[in-house]
Amino acid sequence: MTDNIILIGMPGAGKSTIGVVLAKALGYDFIDSDLAIQAAEGKRLYEIIGERGIDGFLDVENRVNAQLQVHRTVIATGGSVIYGAEAMEHLKSIGRVVYIKVPYTALEKRLGNLLKRGVAIRKGNTLKDLYNERVPLYERYADITVEVGNMGIRKAMLAIQSQVEDLERK
Repeated sequence: MTDNIILIGMPGAGKSTIGVVLAKALGYDFIDSDLAIQAAEGKRLYEIIGERGIDGFLDVENRVNAQLQVHRTVIATGGSVIYGAEAMEHLKSIGRVVYIKVPYTALEKRLGNLLKRGVAIRKGNTLKDLYNERVPLYERYADITVEVGNMGIRKAMLAIQSQVEDLERK
């Protein structure tokens, strides 16, 4: 069943914010997979990373996302979901994957403390390193890419909705 919309992209791309508005417009449910991870573990993302390290966190993220069983739901994933092969295979099997693409310069302005946000970034890496590493993975998994740039939330939501509907008609 591919009746879900899965949003992927960098931290700060607006996946959760756009996802809520998109779900409301479509009459779908909404899940923020970062919140599902926190609920499953009883800890905040940065606490999980602090206790288990990046690889331990990525294992948890992969497991939780690979087990999502939903229908007619917009799923806003964490930015690192694309490192989990099982999670991405599962998510692609249950819905359309939409890459919310934001230029690096816009992300740099939007993001504050990456560690407090629970961003899976290895010591010594910069936001630019993370961006360069992840973009090819987002592009590989995406069924649809929507470059939101400086679009507002509503305009971004309408662009995603339009492209999903176009894909469904094909």
